[in-house]
Amino acid sequence: MTVTHTSSPRVALICGPYLSGKSTLLEAMLSEAGSLQRHNPETLALADNSPEARAHEMSTEMNIASTDYLGEPWTFIDCPGLIELQQETRSAATIADIAVVVCEPDPGKSTALTATLQILDEADVPHLLFINKFDKEEVSARHMLETFQAVSRRPLVLREIPIREHGKVIGHVDLVSERAFRWEEGKPSSLLALPEVIQDREEEARTTLFESLADFDDDLLEKLLEDVIPSNDDIYSNLSKNLSSNLVVPVLFGSATHGNGIRRLMKALRHEAPDITTTNLRLAVGSTDGPVVRVFKTVNAGHAGKISIGRVLTGTLKDGDTLNGQRAAGMSKIFGPKMERLATAEAGDVIGFGKLDGVITGDRVTGDGKLISDNMAAPTPPPFALAIRTENRGDDVKLPDNLQKILDEDLSLSAAFDERTGEFILYGQGDMHLRLALEKLKNRSGLTVNATVPTVAYRETLRKTVEKRVRHKKQSGGHGEFGEVLLRVSPRKRGEGFIFSDKIHGGVVPKQYIPAVEAGVIDAMREGPLGFPLVDLEVVLTDGKFHAVDSSEMAFRKAGSQAIREAIAESGTVLLEPINNVGIVIPNEHTPRIQKLVSGRRGQILGFDTCAHRQGWDEVSCQIPAAEMQDMIQELRSATMGVGSYESSFDHLQQLSADETRKIVAT
Repeated sequence: MTVTHTSSPRVALICGPYLSGKSTLLEAMLSEAGSLQRHNPETLALADNSPEARAHEMSTEMNIASTDYLGEPWTFIDCPGLIELQQETRSAATIADIAVVVCEPDPGKSTALTATLQILDEADVPHLLFINKFDKEEVSARHMLETFQAVSRRPLVLREIPIREHGKVIGHVDLVSERAFRWEEGKPSSLLALPEVIQDREEEARTTLFESLADFDDDLLEKLLEDVIPSNDDIYSNLSKNLSSNLVVPVLFGSATHGNGIRRLMKALRHEAPDITTTNLRLAVGSTDGPVVRVFKTVNAGHAGKISIGRVLTGTLKDGDTLNGQRAAGMSKIFGPKMERLATAEAGDVIGFGKLDGVITGDRVTGDGKLISDNMAAPTPPPFALAIRTENRGDDVKLPDNLQKILDEDLSLSAAFDERTGEFILYGQGDMHLRLALEKLKNRSGLTVNATVPTVAYRETLRKTVEKRVRHKKQSGGHGEFGEVLLRVSPRKRGEGFIFSDKIHGGVVPKQYIPAVEAGVIDAMREGPLGFPLVDLEVVLTDGKFHAVDSSEMAFRKAGSQAIREAIAESGTVLLEPINNVGIVIPNEHTPRIQKLVSGRRGQILGFDTCAHRQGWDEVSCQIPAAEMQDMIQELRSATMGVGSYESSFDHLQQLSADETRKIVAT
């Protein structure tokens, strides 16, 4: 068999649902490459070395390892499977040549694949499916393939079928070479004769493989129609071409823990994965005179400072060369937590750089000083938030800089000061996501931060129009204070805001004092009788009096403030709560559950539609009170096997009922 393949550095992304065994697979692949000795396959020797990963016994950030396999350079990037940490997969997908999607042999968990497949589809990354833990399950490969096909936009193509003995998988048959292999614990598989009991199944599966490939190749289709069996070279060539073009998804299986099927996976990657040339076409990287590097990860490594991890897309880079107008110092090859200094890097290499000021994750930096930012790895809007403050008030000045380092590492985190409530808000993809961020902040900087549910921005407004005349008079020796105003205060429609005007005639209130009246009105509106700011008011100054000696801006400011307070007391107020527009995206099999979820949160469904960019998914438009949304993402994910999501934005204020108002005021 003659197979041509590249020797340029290639990058394989290892991704998939939580608990599918991605990090174990990474280490099994590195062991197969001879760069990692696995003393105990049940534990991890390289991956998940951060304090947060060890504490939670799961991947919390991408693991990167560059190595050689059969003389060819490879970089493997293992990303967390937790749905809240999918930004790592999104970022790595922007530079990967190919992705290995890892899943469990459980048809009931097929929906869990959708988030990963969606990311790969958006980035147009070729990928294959590796069904891990296959030695533990008695499940039909055919049934499993049909179930997984329902969540894949591209045809899944079986590359092999299992061999079973006494109900247990003990090996596989390669459908192209038609060679059978018996798995050996901790050793390479051994050849064995093709068992007669699966010959019919093997022929059927092989024919299905050929037919799937023929859908994209007229010559192959013609051979099949003429009952001509294509050569193995033709099949391997078609597999490589169709995979590189992201037309099909080959499916392999094995056990990362026991090293089964790993060599077959590595060979498939070696012979069929595209290289940096194909990836550059996908990324629309044009020809340049110098090197181009895409930064896909930022790490703040203590005393080592900021490290930008990127892939060289074009050109050759030498240590000390200029990128983005800065000297690229400290160029390193990455193998888990270890970094090895490099003198040069070529197109395809993944490397870490010393400080590149002004460069963030997602940027492309060039040798001619151009900085290209795009939206390829833009995170999904954060559905979860916590109000944070330092436990020790003296640490307030330390928080911004140290928190910014955490935000630099994770694009799906953000923070902002909420002027409506006076709280500093940390936004993320879920409760665990923010907990990990705060743990990282404490582990690195020693800052302990208290997190609470953000305050809901309730507001008040008047029930009816009121006119109120107030005279502010104070005499205490010398110049006194005098100001009299007549205000008409009226509620406005929701969302129309505050407006102040005057209808003063004859100078009864001098012009220079009118702004002071408005300032006093605004002062009094900061807190109503229920404890919340007032909104949607029209205030008109219609009359007043002044004193030539005792009147002042301060006097009229106090008069305006007192007049508003008395008007509010006479009118009474109603409590308004913020209502959000919410767009929920879910697999259509879970759509019936959304009615209960929305109605249980005092929400209203506005409509349903099919999701334009996700086959088999629905979009549900609804409106839900902001007070009901704090833990909604957890309930939504629980109802949709972890894959449901939503986007939310403020829409309007709505009056609360008397019962709801009493509950809010009582808390």
